[in-house]
Amino acid sequence: MDIGLTVGDSLERTAETVDGFDLAEFSIGETTDPGDIDTERLEAILADADADCCVHLPFKQDVVTSVPEINDAICTYLARLLEWAGDIDARKAVLHGTARNPHDTALRPLFVEQLEALDEAAADNGIELVVENVGHQKRGFPLSVLGELASDAGTAICFDVGHAYMERGNDGIDSFCSQYGELISHLHVHDARSRGDTHIPIGAGEIDYGVLESHLAGFDGTVAIEVFTDDIALLRDTAERIRTVLDGDS
Repeated sequence: MDIGLTVGDSLERTAETVDGFDLAEFSIGETTDPGDIDTERLEAILADADADCCVHLPFKQDVVTSVPEINDAICTYLARLLEWAGDIDARKAVLHGTARNPHDTALRPLFVEQLEALDEAAADNGIELVVENVGHQKRGFPLSVLGELASDAGTAICFDVGHAYMERGNDGIDSFCSQYGELISHLHVHDARSRGDTHIPIGAGEIDYGVLESHLAGFDGTVAIEVFTDDIALLRDTAERIRTVLDGDS
């Protein structure tokens, strides 16, 4: 198991926080052209920290619509980003599981087709595509639906524990991991409170991480701490907490 940090699109934050972690998950924004990223500096920062790289594809880009031409363009656009990610030897690429209207059941088979195409594009660049649950958001597929669609496409999952809690509480975490735990290759970990606080250090919120331990103890994938702070002590504390949970020592 390798544990790292989500760092947004900031090279400065990457440089200031990644030392001592196994990886950085670097975000590509909707308005960012990969050609504008100082790739040499990013690679140097990672090399200095002896850290691997994952990437997060644009947060607001829908994966599927009802218009074939738009779907083709989405795949072309994301394939271009995956090519850049392959050039920097990214291990994994995180994709939000979204649709223009996630409640339109006619879009579900089209979403599977999109995932299959993007999975192939990622593999062509030496990257594992992982689709992330964002069912608490307007355009995110609900947890159970996303798991089924990822399974149909043969795509690995980035399970965001906090997002699952915000959508369906600890029961949602338990249910999803019991059904689709074998598909989980990458984790986003943070804590959350039902009143809306999220992306806080583990232990500061209401998530029962014992639920995660019961399903994923011995996890050998990758973990990205998605806590919105640059406080190194808090980030390292969360890293130790999740390591204890997943090593089964809690």
